[in-house]
Amino acid sequence: MAQDLLSRLKGKFGDSITGANTENMDPWIEVAPEAIVEVSKYLSTEPDLKFDMLNCISGVDYLHTDEKKAKKVDWEPHTQVVYHLSSISNKHTLVLKVILPRWKDGKEGQLPEVPSVAGVWRTADWHEREVYDLNGIFFTGHPNLRRILCPEDWVGHPLRKDYEQPLEYHGIRGR
Repeated sequence: MAQDLLSRLKGKFGDSITGANTENMDPWIEVAPEAIVEVSKYLSTEPDLKFDMLNCISGVDYLHTDEKKAKKVDWEPHTQVVYHLSSISNKHTLVLKVILPRWKDGKEGQLPEVPSVAGVWRTADWHEREVYDLNGIFFTGHPNLRRILCPEDWVGHPLRKDYEQPLEYHGIRGR
């Protein structure tokens, strides 16, 4: 099914489908950030696809903080947003990936952005807030993007590999 779906999506969305691995245990299709909403709407509304459930959204930080390890990889540091989808009625699953730079416009501290899919799957509201809070990925168009696990005044995003935990928070020492 994954290979057929990949061909179908490439035919409809062209260069917005930027990669795939259909042989993986969980086949995935990579989508350009600017096309994620359009592709998501298509996947959720086509009767034979009907991906009506967004199981989860995860943020992944690809960064080696160890210089020796960083020299051995063949990729540039980046982040990924991973969407796990299911069709309850059609009994199939799919993983979508969106690759983003670690920082918007290469400016450290400027969060990378991807459009929100909360208008497609209502559960994205909470999932996107978690990814924003912990991974520092900004979801444009989100109806209420704010921290969900860390306090509103928390500095940084704990699941970024270069995150440094503060020694204290409001006068309370951590470590």
